[in-house]
Amino acid sequence: MREIKALAIALLISVIMTSCTAQKKDKMVAENPFFTDWNTPFGAPPFDQIKVEHFKPAILEGIKRHKAEIKAIAESKEPPTFANTVEALDHSGLFLDRAQKVMENLLSANTNDELQAVAQDLAPTLSAHYDDIFLNSNLFARFKAIYDRRDQLELNPEQRQLLEKYYRDFVRAGANLDETKKARLKEINQELSVLELKFAENVLKDTNAFELVIDNQADLQGLPPNVIAAAAEAAKERGKEGKWVFTLHKPSLIPFLQYSPRRELREKIFKAYINRGNNGNAYDNKANIARAIALRIEKAGLLGYKTWADYVLEENMAKNPDNVYKFLNQVWTPALKKAKEEAAELQKLIKAEGHNFKLEPWDWWYYAEKLRKQKYALDEEMLRPYFKLENVIDGVFLLANKLYGLQFVERKDIPVYHPEVRVFEVKEADGTHIGILYTDYFPRASKGAGAWMNAIRDEYKIDGKKITPLILNCGNFTKPTPDQPSLLTWEEVTTLFHEFGHALHGLLSDCTYLRLTGTNVPRDFVELPSQIMENWVAEPEFLKLFAKHYKTGEPIPEALVAKIKNAQYFNQGFATVEYLAACFLDMDWHLLTEPVKPEEVMSFEEKSLNRIGLIPEIVVRYRSPYFSHIFANDYYAGYYSYIWAEVLDADAFQAFKERGLFDQATARAFRENILARGNSEEPMTLYVKFRGREPKVEPMLRRRGLL
Repeated sequence: MREIKALAIALLISVIMTSCTAQKKDKMVAENPFFTDWNTPFGAPPFDQIKVEHFKPAILEGIKRHKAEIKAIAESKEPPTFANTVEALDHSGLFLDRAQKVMENLLSANTNDELQAVAQDLAPTLSAHYDDIFLNSNLFARFKAIYDRRDQLELNPEQRQLLEKYYRDFVRAGANLDETKKARLKEINQELSVLELKFAENVLKDTNAFELVIDNQADLQGLPPNVIAAAAEAAKERGKEGKWVFTLHKPSLIPFLQYSPRRELREKIFKAYINRGNNGNAYDNKANIARAIALRIEKAGLLGYKTWADYVLEENMAKNPDNVYKFLNQVWTPALKKAKEEAAELQKLIKAEGHNFKLEPWDWWYYAEKLRKQKYALDEEMLRPYFKLENVIDGVFLLANKLYGLQFVERKDIPVYHPEVRVFEVKEADGTHIGILYTDYFPRASKGAGAWMNAIRDEYKIDGKKITPLILNCGNFTKPTPDQPSLLTWEEVTTLFHEFGHALHGLLSDCTYLRLTGTNVPRDFVELPSQIMENWVAEPEFLKLFAKHYKTGEPIPEALVAKIKNAQYFNQGFATVEYLAACFLDMDWHLLTEPVKPEEVMSFEEKSLNRIGLIPEIVVRYRSPYFSHIFANDYYAGYYSYIWAEVLDADAFQAFKERGLFDQATARAFRENILARGNSEEPMTLYVKFRGREPKVEPMLRRRGLL
C-alpha cells in the first residue's frame, strides 16, 4: 500500500513539474514578441518590446520551423515543379528571417556584450542550418530535375533567373560533394561564421578603447570651434568634464588631422587609427585573419576552385581575377602618378613654411587642407554651415521626389531601437504606401564604424500580396552640440546620399522572390544605385535647392558653389590611390593558395602594397586588421566593386546630364530597369535596357581628373 501511495505521489509530482515547465514555456513564448504577430504600423518590429533574451529562443524556433518546411519540400511525393519546389524554397523560413534580420541589424547599429555573445553562440547553429538546406541531396535532386528541363518550362524571365540562381547556389554550396567533403565544408562554414563576428567585435572594441584626452587648451590651437565643442561634449560624456576628448570615429578623427598644427598629436591619433586590431591585445585580429584565409583557401579547393577569388568572382560582373587586376591597373597608373604630384606639392608647402621634415601620412590631411584653401580659397569649415543634417535629409528627399515622385512622411508611432533613430513612411506621388525608412546618423560606442544600408524586411510578393520593405540607413556623422546643430562635411553629405541610394534600391524593388529582390545583386553591381546619387550633390542646379545656411536660411552662394566645382579634382590622386591599394590588398589576400601564420599577416600586407608601388606618404584605406569589408562582411575579393560600379554610375549619370538633371523619362527608365528589378535579370542586361548600350570608362576617369 505504501509503495502504491509513493508511486502516486511521484506521478503527481511529475505531472505538476511537467505542467510547470509547460506553463513556463508558454509564458516565455507569450512574452517573446517574435512569437506573435506585430500589431505595429506596417508590421514594423516592436523594438520597444524586444530584448536580448528573446533572440535565441526565436531563432531556434525559426530553425525548427524552417527545417519542417524544407523536409516537406524535399520529401514531397509530388513530382517536382517550379511552384512546389523552387517557389516553395523561396517562401520558406520567414519566421527565422524576421528574427535573424532584427538581430543582425542591432548587432551593427546598437550592440552590446550580451547580444554579441548570443550571436556568437548562434552563429555555428545558423551556419549548419543553411548548410543542411543546400547540402540536402533530396532537395537538390528535385531542383536538378527542374533545372535540367528548364527549356521546356514556360517560365518568365524572373522565374528562370530564380531557378538558375538557386541551382547555382546549391552547386556552389557543395551539393555535388561526397558526404565526407560535405561534412568538412559544414565545419569550415561554422568556424568562419564565428570568426567574422569576432573580427567585427574586435574592431569595434579597439576603436572604442582609444581616446586622445587634451587638458591643455593650447593644444586645441587651429581647431574650428564646432570641433572643439564636440570634443568637450565627448569628454563630458566620458566623465572628463573640463577636458577635450578626440576618438577614432571619423567625425572626431578627420577634423583633428585636417586642422591641428600639433604634429605629434596628429601622429598619435593617426597611428592609433591605422593600428586597430594590430596591438597585440585581446582585440588583435591577426590570428583571425590567418585562420579565415586558411579556411577560405580550403573551402575554395573543396569546391573545385583554384582560389577564393576565383570562387567569388564567378558570380560577379568581373567573372575572374584577371579582369579585376586589368581594370585596377588601368586606373592605378594615372592615379599613382597624380598622387606623387600631390605629395610633391605638399612637401613644397612644408618647405615654404620653413620646415625640413619629410611628409608623413599624418601630415597629408593637414597640408592638403591648407593647400586647398591656398589654391581655391576653400576649406571644409566654409561649407559646413550650409549642410545642417536636417537640410541635407530634406535635400535627398527632394531629389527622390523630383526623380521618382516619392513622398517622405515622418512617423512618430513606429517603435525605434534608439532615441536617435527617425522613421519615415515612403509613398508614391498618389499616396500609395511603398515602405518604411529608418535613419540613424550619429556615432556611439554601440554602433559599428562607417555607413551602411540594411533591410529589416525585404520587399517580395506572396499569394498575390506585396510585402513592403523596411529599410535602415546608418551613418556616423558629426553630432550636434548644445550650441550647434549637426553640420556635415562635404564627405558626410555625399555619404548620406550614397547610402540613401542603397535605400532606394531596397524601397523601390518590385520583385516577386526574396532571392532576387532589392540589393540581392552581384557585389560589383550593387554600388550603382548608391553611387549615382552622389553625382547630384555637386550640381549647382540642385545644390542651391537644399544647401542653406543653418542660421540665416540663405542658399549657398554661387561663388562658393563655383569654388566647389573648381576644386573637384583636388586630392583625387590621394583618394583614388588609398582606395585602390585596398582593392589590390583584398585581391592579393584571396589569390593565396597557401595559408599564412598570424605573425606573417602584416609582412604579407607590406609585400602586397610594395608590389604596386604605394608611396609611403599614403596609407592603404583599410589595413588588414580592421578591413571589415573583407573579414567581417562579404566584400571579400569584391572591394574593387566600388570603382567598378563607378564606371557604371558615371556613365549612367551622363544620361541625366545629356537630357536634364531631373528628366522624368530617364529617371523612370532608371527606376524600372535598375532600382525595381533587383537581380531578376543579369546586371549588364538591365544596364543596357536603361542606357541602350554598355557603359564607357571615360566618364569615370574624367570625373576623377585622371584623363
